[in-house]
Amino acid sequence: MPDLLDAPAAAADSLSPLTPATAALAAAALLSACGGGGGGGSDPGPGSTPAASPPPPPPPAPPTDAEAARFLAQAGFAATTADIATVKASGYAAWLDAQFALPVTAGHFDWMVERGYAVEANRNSFAGLDNTLWRKFMSAPDTLRQRVVLALSEIFVVSMSGMSVQWRGLMGAAYVDLLEQHAFGNYRDLLQAVTLSPAMGVYLAMRGNQKEDTRTGRVPDENYAREVMQLFSVGLVQLNADGAPKLGSDGKPLETYTQAQITELARVFTGWDYDGVSSTDPAYVRKAMVNNPARFATGAKKVLDVDIPATADGAAAMKTAMDTLANHPNVGPFIGRQLIQRLVASHPSPAYVARVAAVWANNGAGVRGDLKAVVRAVLLDTEARTVSTAPSAGKLREPVQRLLQWGRSFNAASPTGIWNIGDTTNPATRLGQSPLRSGSVFNFFRPGYVPPGSTLGSNAVTAPEFQLCNESTVAGYLNFLQTAIANGIGEVKASYTAELALATDAPALVADLALRLGGGGISAETQATIATAVATINAGTDAGKLNRVQASILMLMACPEYLVQK
Repeated sequence: MPDLLDAPAAAADSLSPLTPATAALAAAALLSACGGGGGGGSDPGPGSTPAASPPPPPPPAPPTDAEAARFLAQAGFAATTADIATVKASGYAAWLDAQFALPVTAGHFDWMVERGYAVEANRNSFAGLDNTLWRKFMSAPDTLRQRVVLALSEIFVVSMSGMSVQWRGLMGAAYVDLLEQHAFGNYRDLLQAVTLSPAMGVYLAMRGNQKEDTRTGRVPDENYAREVMQLFSVGLVQLNADGAPKLGSDGKPLETYTQAQITELARVFTGWDYDGVSSTDPAYVRKAMVNNPARFATGAKKVLDVDIPATADGAAAMKTAMDTLANHPNVGPFIGRQLIQRLVASHPSPAYVARVAAVWANNGAGVRGDLKAVVRAVLLDTEARTVSTAPSAGKLREPVQRLLQWGRSFNAASPTGIWNIGDTTNPATRLGQSPLRSGSVFNFFRPGYVPPGSTLGSNAVTAPEFQLCNESTVAGYLNFLQTAIANGIGEVKASYTAELALATDAPALVADLALRLGGGGISAETQATIATAVATINAGTDAGKLNRVQASILMLMACPEYLVQK
């Protein structure tokens, strides 16, 4: 790896403003990342003395500090010293069990109501929604659930850009509450809850969808029928259990469904609308939609190749559709692979996908789609727990995840509890990404994205997060992060008390930060380069010590070995 910076010239006496040398070198480092890259024995013969049974294998060694920190960055957003100690003492599985057992904390909808956002002035705005999303992602104790909710929000996408209705902020809040409630439940239940949520009904136009009318030429809207198959369940092509496409006799992938099947499924998704509506009370936005028989398409229907009789009402037809989609063999490898991508690795091996798909098909107790078991399988798989140096290993950390790691690593807090970080979508001045604000239903990046004109592209390596990585987002991230580290964001400020205690020892300070931020992935060479630069900052005053801490965090969070999480 090229030198991150030419110490000591890149060090600065003050982090704000960032010196041109340090800014240029940090940007160069970040752009470098963006360009980036048993056999069995024979049986004894007749009369032979049976061999003694082999002794049981020894218990696995406790995780090291680096292994624990790496695990915590996959299963959550950050690795505090206390969390590392807990994982080392109890092991990965026990930590997961403790996280699964944590209750869901104060919901987004209720928080917005309690904070006074459910008022007439906000009926047509998203006021308060960004606040509550950052609140929970950055501070809620159920960090595993929050990580999975963020992943689910990028698979079952609803975006603020497509909810131009009344009580839109509270509608978005209710949708994320729904993802929280189902994050560790069953996929079949999650799929139906998403389908009947007012937010999804608005976003993908199923709410108010009506049966065909031959007199006017009206036909049911096909938007949700298409996207629920393409994005939320079975995908475009038939898959083997390891995620590889099934091929026809012509060598081309076999399609999962046809346009005619989209049209047919759209008839199932007719008649659904809000369960009550009010311009003064937003409570209806958290209720599942209900079916209006007068708007429900009559006659027999199909979902894929499964018949739905003409006698089935809207609820019965919906049940058959959800059962059919949830039980399709594609779902395990299709959604399972995306969960691997969001938590562990952008380009998982076929064997990894197949192992997760097997747990999706059967959690060990005959249950299909057990998301708790699937998340456990994703995080405890040998490929998740083994560091690989292969060019296709790991993933580029999403910009939002980097910010959340900073906040959680350094105890960022909101003194008044309003969490006014705001919209971080602007790529030039902020992150180029903000929760629940993707540009379309296809998320901020596509799961099959391969960076063109790169080594990854030449080797057909999927790297979705690189779809967000360009010159603007690189500079925007560095500038935004520099300001956040030094001054906070809005009233959200970090605390560096523990780090200041190490500030007079630059190598120790950098090593401690590199462990917690990089999980063992930042090389000794890079740490030494940064420590040499940091040591040139005068630590004889409190301001100098703080500058050392802030400069160390910035340079570590800009280096390629941090940005690409192995």
